[in-house]
Amino acid sequence: MKDSATMIVCDDVSKFYGEILGVNRVNLQIAPGITSLVGPNGAGKSTLMNLMTGLLRPSRGRITILGIPTDQPEQLFRKLGYCTQFDSFPRGLTGREFIRSFLLVHGMDRKTANALTVTALERVSLLKDADLKIGAYSKGMRQRIRLAQAIAHQPAVLILDEPLNGLDPMVRAETIALFRKLAAEGLHLIISSHILHEVDMMSDRVILLNNGYVVAEGNIHGVRDEMEEHPMQILIRCDKPSKLAAYVFDQDHVVEARLHDDRLGLFVKTRDADRFYLLLNRVVAEGEINIESIAPVDDDLSAVYQYLIGSEGGGS
Repeated sequence: MKDSATMIVCDDVSKFYGEILGVNRVNLQIAPGITSLVGPNGAGKSTLMNLMTGLLRPSRGRITILGIPTDQPEQLFRKLGYCTQFDSFPRGLTGREFIRSFLLVHGMDRKTANALTVTALERVSLLKDADLKIGAYSKGMRQRIRLAQAIAHQPAVLILDEPLNGLDPMVRAETIALFRKLAAEGLHLIISSHILHEVDMMSDRVILLNNGYVVAEGNIHGVRDEMEEHPMQILIRCDKPSKLAAYVFDQDHVVEARLHDDRLGLFVKTRDADRFYLLLNRVVAEGEINIESIAPVDDDLSAVYQYLIGSEGGGS
């Protein structure tokens, strides 16, 4: 067995909500690098993350983070950073004040807190907007300020729940590059994501969950190839969806493109998500279309997950 002081260890972990199963009999040893949790809604991803952060206690079994039990929060959160997918900000604070206040509560002196705040804001490309109130931030900026708060105290472990949601294509690429850099520095990153091509691109390891069970783990190759059988449907919110449709109709990997009912978005089905996201990067760079958000559509992703679960079921 590898040294538990350098690993995230789940030892026969189960969590039940009354008679409802959250996760069951999870046994994992997670080394440094990027580990992605994937699976359909209700698979147990958020439950497992909440168990790792100590926000939930297991009904059975034990979790240690670099040798620290998750029921010791004062020690745990010196080593761990957590970025939830939900907004919850103190009213009236600027981005800089938000990060600095948490570092001061963490026990840093003011000089150290100021320096670490600047570093964290730089790493998520928010320094120029640091003195704006968070209430004026876009969804993508709020996502990045949450990430800055998670990394500001320079933890060894990051738990990130859907950290790419709400980011435009350029910022997505920058954020994935940051994750790869943090992993190269020796950090553990546990990331949940619905966006399979990004999981395939950035992960060192994938853990596939279904109905509370780990059904596969390790290097799951060929996720992008499965898209040939199950095209991914993506909703792009933007100011000129008809113009965006004209761009994408010419692409041989685009199966379908149709306007959303409110005419403020475009549904696209693609067999090659990588090429489609590169196309969006070019559209953003040209500056003619303002893209507000990009999100996969769960109904189509469920088919992909079920295919993978059927192919990989039984573990590896």
